[in-house]
Amino acid sequence: MSVLASGALALAITALTVVAMLLVRRRSPEGSWFSDGDRASGVFGVLATGFSVLLGFIIFLAFQSYDEARSGAQLEAELVAQQLQTAQLMPQDVRDELTGELVCYARTVVRTEWPSMVAGTIGDSVNPWGVAMFQTFRDVDPQTNAEQSAYDRWADETADRQQARQSRVHGAEGLIPLPLWIVLYIVAGVIFVYMLFFADSAERAPTQAVLMGSVTLVITLLLLLIGFFDHPHGPGVGKLQPIAMERTLALMETQGAAIGLDLDPPCDADGRAG
Repeated sequence: MSVLASGALALAITALTVVAMLLVRRRSPEGSWFSDGDRASGVFGVLATGFSVLLGFIIFLAFQSYDEARSGAQLEAELVAQQLQTAQLMPQDVRDELTGELVCYARTVVRTEWPSMVAGTIGDSVNPWGVAMFQTFRDVDPQTNAEQSAYDRWADETADRQQARQSRVHGAEGLIPLPLWIVLYIVAGVIFVYMLFFADSAERAPTQAVLMGSVTLVITLLLLLIGFFDHPHGPGVGKLQPIAMERTLALMETQGAAIGLDLDPPCDADGRAG
């Protein structure tokens, strides 16, 4: 959901609750529906405190996952660029093959995997070019010390790249389980209904509107923030996009031209085998 759509939704929900408060106010007694306002305020404080603590904890965990996905995407792109250099030190019979498969891997991340993450359908799928590189690497027989060193380095970089990919796709299908969302909405509804009992015909309408509107707006914005962190990939302000891997693809072409590599990957522009 875009920032404008989220803002419009928050304002619409706030307006609805304010209207509900003003309608209830017309028939409410003076001093609200509670005969003991202090006791009612104490109960509301317990509700609000418990809800705010729960929201704060969820937002903290969701942001951690968001940051992990962002860092994973960045690290994965950096490792692909490093592996391009490592591939040039491998035996001649696999050097060009690994280089082409790396380019295809990066294209698949940008053109295929990222749209799947936005749609939440990536599941447990693997990058097919990661499998292809493993099969190519498995047949490598290093002969010199330089090739052996490149062989070991490639293995380490592959393990790190796979870990970075796991971090990138971890939150693609949503991190907040459905029961937790249900609890959040129920508690938010309870707070809203409880606020209606503070309707007071003796209070001025603007005061009652601010009372309800401020609480509703804060709760709605926090729930929208959790929703944002729950699905971090996609277009829009603050959403994660494949910028790092796109930059790596451009860097691979630049490096290839600089060192005389003839990049001829076995795939099309979308990473599909050609």
